[in-house]
Amino acid sequence: MWMVRTVLMTSGSGVSCSPMSQHIGIVGCSAEGAALCYRTICAEGEPFFGEHGHPEVSMHTYSLGEYLLPANRDDWQGVGDLMLASAHKLAAAGADFLICPDNTIHQAMPYVEPRSPRPWLHIARVVADAAIARGFRRLGLTGTRWLVDSDVYPAPLTARGIEYRRPEPEERAAIDRIIFSELVKGAMTREAEATFQRVMERMKREGCDAVVLGCTEIPLLMHDGNSPLPTLDSTRLLARAALERAVEALPG
Repeated sequence: MWMVRTVLMTSGSGVSCSPMSQHIGIVGCSAEGAALCYRTICAEGEPFFGEHGHPEVSMHTYSLGEYLLPANRDDWQGVGDLMLASAHKLAAAGADFLICPDNTIHQAMPYVEPRSPRPWLHIARVVADAAIARGFRRLGLTGTRWLVDSDVYPAPLTARGIEYRRPEPEERAAIDRIIFSELVKGAMTREAEATFQRVMERMKREGCDAVVLGCTEIPLLMHDGNSPLPTLDSTRLLARAALERAVEALPG
């Protein structure tokens, strides 16, 4: 069982306790996905830190609109520059490592990781590890058109011997519209749910044994209870991986 070690810190307002765990830095992009990731870290910290406890967490976000400007120009280095600016702010705030609860902008990671002031957990690698642990061999990919057209997931999946299927072109367009017109704004509709279910049913017929919820807002709409396939929730998987890494600093 984990034991919680605390240190006392004095400040102008008195004395506070802080567990000796690693400080998580969240590089946010879209608000709904970043909020879900943050909430998951906090809610699932209690087994390690006691009631209402969780590791120290800092988050910095530029607006989704700022990210879309370079993304729409296919300028992934420009996207990476925003991520690195957030990374430096979080490092200055004391973060020990970084996560980004946005699948799409992981396209900039080959540019970001070598220049980063702190190490990162890569969302697609976390999902690939979870797929292996659960015995899945062929995954359906869902996400923005940028994400499913990219190599963000194929590279780590192929490296682990996992097959994958992408949405068809018309499916990609429909999912992309739902993400940017509805999900990032916190709107969930029955029509959007039915669209995802049709895509996932087709993937199931093609032999997929699970589906990656590869936009961090998709778990707000789709889950194991309404999906034709078992889901790999990239948002919560990343949050849990960050929590596991953070508590590695706690004494056993």
